[in-house]
Amino acid sequence: QEQLVESGGGLVQAGGSLRLSCAASARTFGDYAMGWFRQAPGKEREFVAAITYTGRSTEYGESVEGRFTISRDTAKNTVYLQMNSLTPDDTAVYYCAARPGYLSNYDGDFNVWGQGTQVTVSS
Repeated sequence: QEQLVESGGGLVQAGGSLRLSCAASARTFGDYAMGWFRQAPGKEREFVAAITYTGRSTEYGESVEGRFTISRDTAKNTVYLQMNSLTPDDTAVYYCAARPGYLSNYDGDFNVWGQGTQVTVSS
């Protein structure tokens, strides 16, 4: 059974950085595109970033472009989200997701989800 486990969330001051990790089973990671989404209280789930299974192509949500970087380490079956210049608007539960095939920015395309990790940015 495919499984994704996020870690790295926490409390950080505005302007600070965090790195989220998402550990996947080898079966999930091998030929799956990976993505990060987030959901703040009272808001819809929002696309953050995605990466192809090769790692050669990435896509970012408009609100994080230039501040966040998605990457993957095949040897560790792990995808990362480096988050810099954080603002209170980045406060949300961040979810890792996987889908077979090419990357997507639509959450409905992803069929494997992690449990989420809370990121809180204080002003």
